Amino acid sequence: MGAMSRGELADFLRRRREALRPDQVPAGATHPPGQRSRRTPGLRREEVAALAGMSVSYYERLEQARAPRPSPEVLAALGTALRLTAAERDHVARLAGQVPPGTDADRGTVPSDALLLLDRLGAIPAYLVDDRQDVVAWNDAAAALVTDFARLPAQDRNTVRLSILLGGDLCSAPPGAEGEFARQSAAQLRAAGARYPNDRVIGELVNEFAAHSPAFAAGWRDHDVRPVTTLRKHLRHPVVGDLVLDCQTLVVPGTDLRLVLYTAEPGSPSAAALTRLGTPGGHRG
Repeated sequence: MGAMSRGELADFLRRRREALRPDQVPAGATHPPGQRSRRTPGLRREEVAALAGMSVSYYERLEQARAPRPSPEVLAALGTALRLTAAERDHVARLAGQVPPGTDADRGTVPSDALLLLDRLGAIPAYLVDDRQDVVAWNDAAAALVTDFARLPAQDRNTVRLSILLGGDLCSAPPGAEGEFARQSAAQLRAAGARYPNDRVIGELVNEFAAHSPAFAAGWRDHDVRPVTTLRKHLRHPVVGDLVLDCQTLVVPGTDLRLVLYTAEPGSPSAAALTRLGTPGGHRG
């Protein structure tokens, strides 16, 4: 087992409890309306304890970072009571020390079939990122669309650092979606930090981006670890002009890697621009 992160677990449970509305739980599980005024958001501690089938005092100690390591059965009950997603259940198990921390050996190498897929995507810009959000491989189309990764220092081949370096000069979000990339990055680094709690680089990235982006800082505080698979982005390219693209993220099975692809609506000007911009072949980091 891994070490228990009592403070992180306490904060996660509290924020999930406060985010859960009374109308999201079974009828009768919370106090009837009007019986007792709600001075805090979400459910009360005693309501979560009742839903999870545990004593109020034990749940209170969990939120106060004073409880011993919870068992898998307790975590499963809390997952049901707090309506946690699969990603959140995995995250809380890591915070509770029920899952051994990852090591550098777990990161492994980039699978050859993933590199082959990059080559075969042709004009579709795509790259592979690891748990630190480092770009570890890319195809020519991605280099033409985003930046020439090969010319960047290794530490700057990172989607978080690139968003700081390039910022609005490269990409913006459509109206109503501002901050989505920052929140997605916060979720991904939260999950990575729980898996690799001693990774100094992840901590540096978190501090760097939190100082740069209020949206990232808010997402980090919220402990949001739910994956975001698609983001709409507006890109300004120096050669082909403005593009409206969907940025899709797919997990590479059996690894910490994610495949990030940029696609456009078929028949759109952006799709035609990608075709002009992209070239077959690939480039490795």
